[in-house]
Amino acid sequence: MEIELKEIRDFIAAIPPFDRLPETTANRLAGRLAIEYVRRGRPLAGEEQPPRLFIVRRGAIALYSKESLMGMLGEGDVCTSFCAAQLMPEFTVKAVEDTLLYSIPCDELAELVKDDPSVLHFIRHSAAQRLKEAVSRMQEQSQSNLLHSYVGDFCKGPVVTASPEISIQEAARLMTEKGISSLLLMEEGKLAGILTDRDIRTRCVAPGLPLETAVEAIMTRGIIAARTTDSLFDALLTMTRKQVHHLPVFDERELRGILTITDIMRQEGSSTVHLTSTIRKAESVEALVEAARMLPRLQMQLVKMGADQQHLGNAVSAVTDALTVRLIELKEAESGPPPVPYAWICAGSQARREQTSHSDQDNGLIISDEMRPEHESWFEALARFVNDGLNACGFVYCPGKVMASNPEWRQTESVWQGYFDRWINQPEPKALMLSSIFFDMRVVHGERRLLSNLRGRILEQTPKNQLFLGHMARNALSHRPPLGFFRDFVLVHDGQHDDTLDLKHSGLVPIIDMARLYALAEGLPEIATLDRLQAAAGTPALSQGGAANLQDAFEFISRLRLEHQAAQIEAGETADNYLSPARLSKLEREHLKDAFKVVQTMQATLELRYQTGRI
Repeated sequence: MEIELKEIRDFIAAIPPFDRLPETTANRLAGRLAIEYVRRGRPLAGEEQPPRLFIVRRGAIALYSKESLMGMLGEGDVCTSFCAAQLMPEFTVKAVEDTLLYSIPCDELAELVKDDPSVLHFIRHSAAQRLKEAVSRMQEQSQSNLLHSYVGDFCKGPVVTASPEISIQEAARLMTEKGISSLLLMEEGKLAGILTDRDIRTRCVAPGLPLETAVEAIMTRGIIAARTTDSLFDALLTMTRKQVHHLPVFDERELRGILTITDIMRQEGSSTVHLTSTIRKAESVEALVEAARMLPRLQMQLVKMGADQQHLGNAVSAVTDALTVRLIELKEAESGPPPVPYAWICAGSQARREQTSHSDQDNGLIISDEMRPEHESWFEALARFVNDGLNACGFVYCPGKVMASNPEWRQTESVWQGYFDRWINQPEPKALMLSSIFFDMRVVHGERRLLSNLRGRILEQTPKNQLFLGHMARNALSHRPPLGFFRDFVLVHDGQHDDTLDLKHSGLVPIIDMARLYALAEGLPEIATLDRLQAAAGTPALSQGGAANLQDAFEFISRLRLEHQAAQIEAGETADNYLSPARLSKLEREHLKDAFKVVQTMQATLELRYQTGRI
């Protein structure tokens, strides 16, 4: 073989999917490739040519759908767009640098590799399309009873209802006759409240209220309801977060029935509700520590049930919230009520509801501006007690000391406002690091208005400040997917996690950072990564296609991470984020590369939009 041809063959033989071709086929392919040179700004593939596949040898090309940049490809990337043109009919591909390409007509290539279906599939689909198919298959293979069972199939009906004006004794008699543990109370055809056995015990019998008292005096108002189309898992999370045991169920037109914790428990066996119920009843830090030991096993069970990152993150974060609230309650019982209103906030993955059992803690206190110097000791004692308690429960101290026990993050509302004003108007490295934590905040306990007031002012400022957004874009590019020149994995070599991929920092964090940027650019209040991507889709910040691709990448990488951690927990090991590619099937490795390519493409788009090289 001639030296020039051998160089081409060696180049393509290192690039998926051509790396799986037999040597003879790879040699034939190398011999049929044309060499093309395209100057910067010029389009690829004139109309007179048959559709062609391109391999970038040097330079870079960009794919546009109408006027929107859909992605960029660099050295070692394969452009299959023309071979799959029917999937995206209105597109153009241009060189963004002087570019050297290898090309071959799609039909000729298809004939050449007709005996290898996997290569044919690769040719006819983009990385984003292949990833979407993988995510769809992954979801279809999920065997979770809760995720694929619906509230409408399990709620009890017909529902027994009554007027809020009946007496407590009449209500108790009716519940006894019907053998029910709750009674829905209707007013002018609308749900006004609910009465449960527990309400009668705690609000009537215990305080000695006369039985002739109207039910409306002890019923619970502001009822949380479910829809017949909700999954049992979502209903379970609602009950966990809101600490309720009964959910009225509605369809599109009317009240259909009622769902109880018991109904769900029969279906699941063990659940987040058991754990959070244990936490709420704990009377000491030691009891909370004992309850928290169940969390890794709960994570493992949920993953085996098929829970995805969104469901599992919601479940684990609900447990962390419950631990935090109970620690606060224990401290307040000891120290007395707070001297002024406050909000205990969580930040980072807990705020986004994307936690796993392997998480540190990020939190703070927003205190009313009514605070006086003599109140500081009360809040300091609360912060230290809760941070120490969470650490004992397995949510270790934040290495960067982003915790309420640090006076810097235990401040009044006006001081917090000053922090954000500086971070937005004077962006610098430390400010950007803190921004990536504190722009993801949620109230766990206390006065929600303290954060909502703050968030409203923040979201008014961020869309208008292009310098701040440019710095945030540059920060979002600080973590890159671990793909090398020939699109092989770049593995960790730190002496502790050698020959592994850091799925969190190299896979998920880039997507989390970009989603945050899109939300801030559009002034969107969403916090969770998938919610941010969905909300930003179709805005000037993010195309519909880009959002869908990032959602698929996030879900696929998250799934690999969850399964990796579940296997570690089952083996009695401490869960981490470091996965060896050797443990993946060949197909999983290819899909993971597709996910990383999607992230690379969206990062390249950010670089162009915000000109981050000039910052």
